[in-house]
Amino acid sequence: MPITVVCDNARYHSCKLVQELAETLKIELLYLPSYSQNLNLIERLWKVVKKQCSYSKYYPEFSEFKTAISDFIDTAHQTHTQELNSLLTLRFQTFYKAQFMTI
Repeated sequence: MPITVVCDNARYHSCKLVQELAETLKIELLYLPSYSQNLNLIERLWKVVKKQCSYSKYYPEFSEFKTAISDFIDTAHQTHTQELNSLLTLRFQTFYKAQFMTI
């Protein structure tokens, strides 16, 4: 069964060692386009966390800020189900065997 790993453009994902190992293991590496935060699920989750925990909020102590983030992440699947279901979907328009030409 073919294996494809989706990677962002971090250096450690595209280094020679990773590419050689992926080739040896017959793993296809699929790199997201640069500056494509919307394609990265963790970036979308972080967007919701920031909106809920930091926008227009003041925490006198850093520990309170950490607790707010931890509490939100622990309960988000119950309290923000609809928002997370719409943001964290894998339904994207895909182009199979697409060919791109530069003009």
